[in-house]
Amino acid sequence: MSDPLHLALLYGSTREGRFCGTVADWLRAQLALRRDYTVDVVDPLLLDLPHRHGGAPSADLVNLQQRIWRADAFVVVVPEYNHGYPAALKHMIDLVASHWQAKPVGFVAYGGLSGGARAVEQLRQVFSGLHATPVRDGVYFTQAWDRFDGTGLPRDPDASARAARRMLDQLAWYGHALRQARAAWPYPAG
Repeated sequence: MSDPLHLALLYGSTREGRFCGTVADWLRAQLALRRDYTVDVVDPLLLDLPHRHGGAPSADLVNLQQRIWRADAFVVVVPEYNHGYPAALKHMIDLVASHWQAKPVGFVAYGGLSGGARAVEQLRQVFSGLHATPVRDGVYFTQAWDRFDGTGLPRDPDASARAARRMLDQLAWYGHALRQARAAWPYPAG
């Protein structure tokens, strides 16, 4: 196996009382079982990002851009709010622009009846438009607040872990292949 992939784990919510941390903590425990990733947690709630595009970049924006540029792959932990993904996530994605190119993206979603599937389908379009490569499989928690116990663990840990393994295996395959390709020749974005 080659060097571990540098994975940026993106929190998709800044909402007060968000459930994102519970889901992300579970995913971090899944990632800790693997040797093929190093993890950088990117939480927009902890960043002082500009409210508008343009102008002089803040120190946190430059830091965010560097972290995304260094990443070989991404996992977005995203809730579904009103049949879509949160505006704070879209803003963070747009601020980074071209650093997403030729890198794979996986999704861990949560929400009501759809488990965040509608938000993920919209994000697949966004990331494809940025020349990133969304992987096929993801992790979806329907009725997420009922799917986790009081300690923050899924009530069906085996099924959740299997779904995470499938997604992370696909992400690793694409991550290694695309890292080699980026090193061999520049990505021809237009």
